[in-house]
Amino acid sequence: MPLLGKATMLLSFDIVPDTIMEHDDWHTHEHLPERLAIPGFLRGSRWVALQGQPRYFVMYEVESLATLVSDAYLQRLNNPSPWTSKIMPSYRGMVRGLCAVEASYGVGMGHTGLLIRFDADADSKPGLVRWLNKEVLPPLAMQLGLGGAHLLQAAAAPPITNEQRIRGADASFGMAVLVTGYSQSSIEALAEGALSTRLLGAHGARNVTQAVYRTEYTLTARELEAWRGHIC
Repeated sequence: MPLLGKATMLLSFDIVPDTIMEHDDWHTHEHLPERLAIPGFLRGSRWVALQGQPRYFVMYEVESLATLVSDAYLQRLNNPSPWTSKIMPSYRGMVRGLCAVEASYGVGMGHTGLLIRFDADADSKPGLVRWLNKEVLPPLAMQLGLGGAHLLQAAAAPPITNEQRIRGADASFGMAVLVTGYSQSSIEALAEGALSTRLLGAHGARNVTQAVYRTEYTLTARELEAWRGHIC
């Protein structure tokens, strides 16, 4: 199981172009370490679009959904640092989901990923989940160029916090699929083949969005702890 916990938080967004360099500096040197210091946060990764939109995809892997509504996490969200308060107004089109890991196949995390977000009506959702879990996702982890496939379901509503008030209201989604691998061409082929918008729609998905990303930066709680122990 390549994902490190039983839940994830997925964020997709754009940034005002003039702020991109400072955003990446802030996100690398302050924001990710701040988040990974919260109990239950296991790994954070920032991805940049190679194909499709929006520009950024950020994923936090956490121990459980309880981590994402914990007092420690909400305390950080309601008390943003001065640098965070400066960067947040530059966010555009934030889509955010607190997700349970419905299924996870493979080992490790590839540097290229296909992120698909979608909704499903109550009547069509069971069949869609069954199709993805039984027919589509399990074999992908062993295909040439690929390494992991994950089905995520939004399972909690993000609370309104001071950080969100600064950047504006977040949009949401119902479900997501993330497939990662080492071959960009293999990842891109999925978007036109086994995980195409047409096939997903035929099995009940709606409001489907797709984008291909590459990892730009990754940090784990264990790495952060080791670094802090080294400098103390």
